[in-house]
Amino acid sequence: MSTSRGAQIAARLLRRGRSNLKYSICTPRQQRLLWHNRPIELSARSISTRPPNKAQAATAEVQEEPPWQPSNAPMSFPCLDAQEQKTEALQRRSAESGPEPSYTSGAHQVFHSAEPFLTDWGGSLQAFDIAYETWGSLNSDKNNAILLHTGLSASSHAHSTPANPKPGWWEKFIGPGAPLDTDRHFIICTNVIGGCYGSTGPSSLDPVDGQRYATRFPILTMDDMVRAQARLLDGLGIEKLYASVGASMGGMQSLAFGVHFPERVGRIASISGCARSHPYSIAMRHTQRQALMMDPKWNRGFYYDAIPPHMGMKLARQIATVTYRSGPEWENRFGRRRADPSKAPALCPDFLIETYLDHAGEKFSLEYDPNSLLYISKAMDMFDLGFEHQEAMRQRREQNRDRLAKQQTSPEVDDLSCSLTLPRDKYEEKESPAPMDQEVGSDVVSGPPQDLVKGMTGLKGHPTLVMGVASDILFPAWQQREIAETLKATGNRGVTHVELGEDVSLFGHDTFLLDLKHIGGNLGRFLD
Repeated sequence: MSTSRGAQIAARLLRRGRSNLKYSICTPRQQRLLWHNRPIELSARSISTRPPNKAQAATAEVQEEPPWQPSNAPMSFPCLDAQEQKTEALQRRSAESGPEPSYTSGAHQVFHSAEPFLTDWGGSLQAFDIAYETWGSLNSDKNNAILLHTGLSASSHAHSTPANPKPGWWEKFIGPGAPLDTDRHFIICTNVIGGCYGSTGPSSLDPVDGQRYATRFPILTMDDMVRAQARLLDGLGIEKLYASVGASMGGMQSLAFGVHFPERVGRIASISGCARSHPYSIAMRHTQRQALMMDPKWNRGFYYDAIPPHMGMKLARQIATVTYRSGPEWENRFGRRRADPSKAPALCPDFLIETYLDHAGEKFSLEYDPNSLLYISKAMDMFDLGFEHQEAMRQRREQNRDRLAKQQTSPEVDDLSCSLTLPRDKYEEKESPAPMDQEVGSDVVSGPPQDLVKGMTGLKGHPTLVMGVASDILFPAWQQREIAETLKATGNRGVTHVELGEDVSLFGHDTFLLDLKHIGGNLGRFLD
């Protein structure tokens, strides 16, 4: 064994707390530093694997046991050991069959758009694919289609199909006589652009050079996603949807589709969504992205020829899972119970809630492309149906179209490289902002923001179902109330607002996935 290789193994074993090897590879001084958690430097001499001479052997016998007793034994970290072993397994797999997992939900259909697609913030795709699945039959007038929008990490596989019999993420909500009744309606569900389950996203190959987009993929918006879906509808020959339906991020998209294409949809259902992203959800998604991006394996998005950042993805999913359920539900489900009360407390997962989060993160860590998570979650952060934001984006789209036209005649006309820099001054606490009610002179104007009312005026003639859950902490019920109040303020008389109290559901944000009776029941009645 070479000296350098021996040093690597020794350092690894030291980190794992293999105390039986400390004395064989460390000098007495290094042993003392180690026990007191101080850094040590391993020299080639201290890890030599050559047989000792007689003098060295005699010295080793004398120093076999330290002249002192440590206060405590070092703690073991099986959770870290497991991650290191997983990395090593991925390394072996990388050498054999390639590193990147196969992100797939099974058989699906693909719509290909050969026409270039210009994104809101100036990037472009020469062409793109949208993965989609359908259930039911499109009638001869093509007016019974319902577009189902997904949450952040969901695929197009909302329900089983003959080609893919695996249960979908909304399996019980779709089918004959179900809330999305396939006897009456033609249901379409897509994997959003930017995703990794068949639609064009960061893990796709750029047709220009045949390389993965990675973080060369353009920044996306919710508007980009619904505009890409509109192209799919064009391809299917569907001019107007019977309804646009979605929950969570899908609830945001459902509203966005109606705002941008009011003439192409009859009614709208938005479940556990919002009309604009708010600070708490932005903060939680930012934290997830930071946990992922700080994983050295992320490599600024260019990890496709190496080991994916599975540890960062695991942490990001754990953070997200905290926001998906409610405190009362976890109190009933886990309480303060530990996984094994007979063992001493540990810094690795110990309480049942910790083991649950650990399992949720581990399960997800290789099921979804990390870059897709970054791009789509950022698109959620920027979502805002207010008039001012929409007008600014409309103007930007026009400028981008002009830029693209110039680029076609002069390819070097623009440089889209990111010029973002960190703020020069650190954030400082300021006085609390004014309350949501806006003071105008001596009067107080209450109700939804006028900018949001103006931005959603195009929906005043659309029957709309808005549902929320009181135990939801990611998209709190007041955000659905804001949607309903805003629509009513536009003059919409067809708003149905349903709020499920904690006496009905403690499942928090995940209620839309679990509650067939209340979520599904209200949706089915609305679509009748």
